[in-house]
Amino acid sequence: MAATPIKFYQTGSFAVGGRLLGEDQRSVQSDRQRINSIDCGHRACQGCGEALGARYTLDAAMRATGNRMVAVNATGCLEVFSTPYPETSWRIPWLHSLFGNAPAVATGVAAAMKAKGRTDVRVVGQGGDGGTVDIGFACLSGMFERNDDVLYICYDNEAYMNTGVQRSGATPPAARTATTPAVGAEPGAVFGQGKNVPMIALAHEIPYVATATVADLRDLEAKVTRAMEFRGARYLHVLVPCPLGWGSASHDTIRIARLAKESGIFPVFEAEAGEIVATSKIRHRVPVEDYLRRQTRYAHLFGDPPRTDVIEKIQALADRTIRRFDLLEEA
Repeated sequence: MAATPIKFYQTGSFAVGGRLLGEDQRSVQSDRQRINSIDCGHRACQGCGEALGARYTLDAAMRATGNRMVAVNATGCLEVFSTPYPETSWRIPWLHSLFGNAPAVATGVAAAMKAKGRTDVRVVGQGGDGGTVDIGFACLSGMFERNDDVLYICYDNEAYMNTGVQRSGATPPAARTATTPAVGAEPGAVFGQGKNVPMIALAHEIPYVATATVADLRDLEAKVTRAMEFRGARYLHVLVPCPLGWGSASHDTIRIARLAKESGIFPVFEAEAGEIVATSKIRHRVPVEDYLRRQTRYAHLFGDPPRTDVIEKIQALADRTIRRFDLLEEA
């Protein structure tokens, strides 16, 4: 992985005290001089994975660019909870775009900076899965094809959370949403629908593609730093659990993100020029049931009788992902 491996001193734990790490190994967030790109006063829900993800990524991007960066933000949860007019929680140059054109607007900003000869100012586009996977997908693909000098970040909470938890192209199979109710023989979101945008970005063979979760701060920050070393189109897809839409406890956000990776539901990898160059191996493999049970959007799978057939189908998808990305450590 891009991040320097850290030895975990507590058996069975993911915790490591900052005092055990040298200054060169510490994360951006452990630095008292961090930028705090998104600051206090925003109105995100308690335990919001997207607020955490945005703070981690943009602080790392600001450090990587020497504080010379412009962010373009699609309409969505992140925009709504951070900028209720006339207030804002952003402490960086920040532009609000429409729901579907953040990649195009970011492209325009990058072109303007190039025309002004400001190659030192970098551009980040960002949005949720609705604005990225669905509404803004054409603009995003165009940005990839033109190889525009933009890092685009998708904060994936797997539904349209801002407008009432409707299904998006990133909603996983069998998940209950307002538009995929838990009724009928095939409850929740339909299997086989949606898009895998990290793999689509990979197929465009752009300079850099990566996935990450808010469960591994150092990995996320390292990938942002690595992305800023490239010129051209770059894509970062971050899993950000949503307690409101997923029906999970606010204190479980990090744990659920970790279970997504450790079960094989969400692969964490890096790719350069269309080739996967690194994967984050599963440390303690868990069944998908451990991940699903903590979210009421899957509660219908554990009723009386339980839908073991659906759980087995989800497990099969996770097993395929583990094989595809070679996520298990060698014995």
